Amino acid sequence: MIRYDALDALPVRTALPALREALDGHGTAVLVAPPGTGKTTLVPLALAGLLGEGPARRVVVAEPRRIAARAAARRMAWLLGERVGESVGYTVRGERVVGRHARVEVVTTGVLLQRLQRDQELSGVDAVVLDECHERHLDADTVAAFLWDVREALRPELRLVAASATTDAEGWARLLGGAPVVAAEGASYPVEVVWAPPARPVRPPHGMRVDPALLTHVASVVRRSLAERAGDVLCFLPGVGEIARVAGQLGDAGDVEVLQVHGRAPAAVQDAVLSPGTRRRVVLATSVAESSLTVPGVRVVVDSGLAREPRVDHARGLSALTTVRASQAAGRQRAGRAGREAPGAVYRCWAEAEDARLPLFPAPEIQVADLTAFALQAACWGDPEASGLALLDSPPGGAMAAARDVLRAVGAVDSGGRATERGARLARLGLHPRLGRALLDAAPWVGAERAAEVVALLSEEAPREYGDDLASALRAARRGGDAYAGRWRTEVRRLRAVVTEFSHPPTSHPRSVEVDTEAAVVAGRGRPPASGGADDAAGIVAALAFPERVAKADGGSYLMVSGTRAELGDASPLRGAPWIAVAVADRPLGRGHARVLLAAEVDEEVARLAAGAFRSEGQEVHWAGGDVVARRVERLGAVELAVRPLSDATPGLVRDALLDGLRREGFGLLRWSRDAEVLRQRLAFLRSHLGEPWPDVSDEALHARVEEWLEPELSRARRRGDLARIDAGEALARLLPWASGEAARLDELAPERITVPSGSRIRVDYADPERPVLAVKLQEMFGAQESPALAGVPVLVHLLSPAGRPAAVTADLASFWRGGYRDVRAELRGRYPRHPWPEDPAAAEPTRHTKARLRR
Repeated sequence: MIRYDALDALPVRTALPALREALDGHGTAVLVAPPGTGKTTLVPLALAGLLGEGPARRVVVAEPRRIAARAAARRMAWLLGERVGESVGYTVRGERVVGRHARVEVVTTGVLLQRLQRDQELSGVDAVVLDECHERHLDADTVAAFLWDVREALRPELRLVAASATTDAEGWARLLGGAPVVAAEGASYPVEVVWAPPARPVRPPHGMRVDPALLTHVASVVRRSLAERAGDVLCFLPGVGEIARVAGQLGDAGDVEVLQVHGRAPAAVQDAVLSPGTRRRVVLATSVAESSLTVPGVRVVVDSGLAREPRVDHARGLSALTTVRASQAAGRQRAGRAGREAPGAVYRCWAEAEDARLPLFPAPEIQVADLTAFALQAACWGDPEASGLALLDSPPGGAMAAARDVLRAVGAVDSGGRATERGARLARLGLHPRLGRALLDAAPWVGAERAAEVVALLSEEAPREYGDDLASALRAARRGGDAYAGRWRTEVRRLRAVVTEFSHPPTSHPRSVEVDTEAAVVAGRGRPPASGGADDAAGIVAALAFPERVAKADGGSYLMVSGTRAELGDASPLRGAPWIAVAVADRPLGRGHARVLLAAEVDEEVARLAAGAFRSEGQEVHWAGGDVVARRVERLGAVELAVRPLSDATPGLVRDALLDGLRREGFGLLRWSRDAEVLRQRLAFLRSHLGEPWPDVSDEALHARVEEWLEPELSRARRRGDLARIDAGEALARLLPWASGEAARLDELAPERITVPSGSRIRVDYADPERPVLAVKLQEMFGAQESPALAGVPVLVHLLSPAGRPAAVTADLASFWRGGYRDVRAELRGRYPRHPWPEDPAAAEPTRHTKARLRR
């Protein structure tokens, strides 16, 4: 019997006429309804005609999470007075409860995505409700884009509803072709905000790490809320580990039941949370409880202010969840849980001043996550670039390029980005393409059962207590009786069936895809290693899934094929293994190397076959340790497999190495005589004051024109010692402007020496290209009426005492004779009486000699 009293109490009922009108007139609509209004449960029933109004339709509701999908189906079935599977059913990965006459089916967005790839028309479905679209999960955005394509090209009668409590309604309306926005008034109760920041600053989250001091503070706020408020407490934490830690600190919280709710929680626990309790409860939950779920009895929310979002480090080839500050929209969603049934309160574990600095909405996954699976879905849909898809945010070009590289490596797309037959199979597996490739390619080696076991373990984060050794974790899952082990066994059964459905003889694999293991075997590059059991299976599967993360022990750490270094924990059982395949890694704050979180030992044969696409062999000639190093190297990416010295390296490679040495250590590697150094200084002077055609002789310019002045000698050089024998001055002379004839004026414009009035030829110092210097004894310049000039630039004259010490500096000799000379004469003539000190030096006779010598 339909529970009309409960249905009538749902506030979204008042919005149903406007929603029906929007769908009848436009076919699409955006429904904005606060939490608790019934948008997830009442709207699908009404659209399906199960409430006695409107025609009978088949409606699919897409939820972002399995727990929400099951809960929504159970709630709708309860409202109809039925069991799940009759009029309302659900389908999540590995579980389907849908009867023959079901009119409403609740699915996860991932399930709907797979269904669309198999049946683009979505036959038999009249309407689709995309629930909680504000969360911007990648699968949800992709489903919305595909559904819009279906409606535009194949089924204009298909009705689409984008529903959320907090979302960019106008953006979704534009995306759905100018869809009407229907708003439902909420009936939520007032929620008091209590700001409860830690007494002392805590470290911000980084990677998966959360400061333990913050978790201790959250536990204390939960205790405080229990003392100050009535009703159950719902506490939001970023992940399973943080939930377990806070639960441990609340173990002695008195007569209070502590429940842990997350995607890995047993179904029995999830069901218990969604039913009224017999005693007061504290529910510790991840973001799964933000929306779509009503936890009865909750009057208080404690919000840690943290959330987990996917991030990818393309430079290191690492992707993982990371802890971030929750958005303002998430904060509103969480707070709304306290006002679903009565007035409530939210305790926010941060300062009020910080709130305005939080992001408005969570980061769309399409902008921050690994896009490999998305790129494969788009390729299978027929749009490899995803340029024609109706998306709120375009995928970043770099992330898409990296995704296509992975897809080409596993044979999922061809060189043009179009999906191959193999790619279409991988897209239908319900796995990341990496794991799908590992499942199909490892099964002939290790057997379908073992391949399915390892892939199931990699498809969902294993409990931390399972450790970082994938083979040990596999054994723990086999003997485990926890909720994770139960879900793992279910997934193993599904994957084993998938292998049976999609398996085919190895020889049918395309030989053009070098990284395909069977293709490598067929091409004669090796044979599959014999599987010795679970340990071998774990390594083979991990290496096939993440070939660029195959790593070799190297100086206390591991060097991955990708070039990233990784470190094992001090207590890891994998320490000492010559080779490992890294399945999960992150990079902790302040550390340059990645940290291995899950890996398996492999041998070199497996490494060579799994990472065969990265294998190369050839000459490597480079400058290292101050000289040319020439080797023949066999590599797997960055990992050296075999090295031997090379005596007959390709001349071009040697030349490049020598140039690299010159760039690193400078042209001081050449032989610079005094004349060569002076020539470079003279040319720098002329370039500074006259410009073209005089050459630029700075290091940068000489490197740019190295072919013009150094090539003949460089082509004959093989090592550092050969460079030291090259006469830099002779080579540099090639840059003089010979073609224009200006080279002949070098000695005129910038002579090495100048003849002074005494007849001496004095060397000019061009060390400063802005002003040449002439250092000459003062008596030798008697009779000079003005300072000499070179290329129109007055020379800076350093007038020296008879002992050769500076007595004066001037660029205007005439002015010096009239003024400064008197002071110099007064100071020095008593000290050097045998040298002439005339009163009028401009008219005196220059000399290099003393008075006594002059008299003789």
